[in-house]
Amino acid sequence: MSFPLFILAAVAPAPPITVTGHAWAPFISPMGEPFRAHSATDDTLADWFYGADRNRDGVLTAAEMVADAERFFATLDTNHDGEIDPDELAQYEYEVAPDVQVMSRTKRVPGQVAQAARPVDPDSDRPRDRRRRQDDDYASLGMGGALQGAARYSLLNMPEPVAAADTDFNRAISLEEFRQAAIARFQLLDTGHTGRLTLAQLEAMPHAPTGKKRRNVDADLPDTRIGAPLPTGP
Repeated sequence: MSFPLFILAAVAPAPPITVTGHAWAPFISPMGEPFRAHSATDDTLADWFYGADRNRDGVLTAAEMVADAERFFATLDTNHDGEIDPDELAQYEYEVAPDVQVMSRTKRVPGQVAQAARPVDPDSDRPRDRRRRQDDDYASLGMGGALQGAARYSLLNMPEPVAAADTDFNRAISLEEFRQAAIARFQLLDTGHTGRLTLAQLEAMPHAPTGKKRRNVDADLPDTRIGAPLPTGP
């Protein structure tokens, strides 16, 4: 018994979908843009730096950082109304960079695969086990000394760098607010007040993610990086 070709085509199985995942963490730029590695040797910090360094002179200026912020702002402002509204902010936090969410708490450097979770007996009364469970609970809520959100993958201690640009707290980020945030964050990174940043300077910062070397930073130590400055408006 024969069937028409169009019927055979309709019931033919679809080809399998192959998804390639990478278990290592991204670099999140000072303005909140995620840069993800595609191999164990990718240097995501350098990827951001060279993209922001528009004239390719090996130096990042405040003007170049503002221009880079404007580019990313245009990506987030999906309805092109000149501001990042709550819906666009939610899209950033859940689709563009879900790594900024507090519950996404595992920090790994490029090439480092996640370790299997250690089983903990919930009925154990040993002080060490109780303290470990308490620390895990605090970390999942963004409490305690654990690094939170984007701060785990960034040069600055800002758990949500896009939302932090909303300095007037009106639940929307304007392009001007984003520009001013870029200037303020450049000044935070420019600890020598030279008006210029090099890749070597940024790689030497605590917690700087880089594919060239592995920085053994104890996650239990206090994070001494400076974060978002407080609003200075009336």
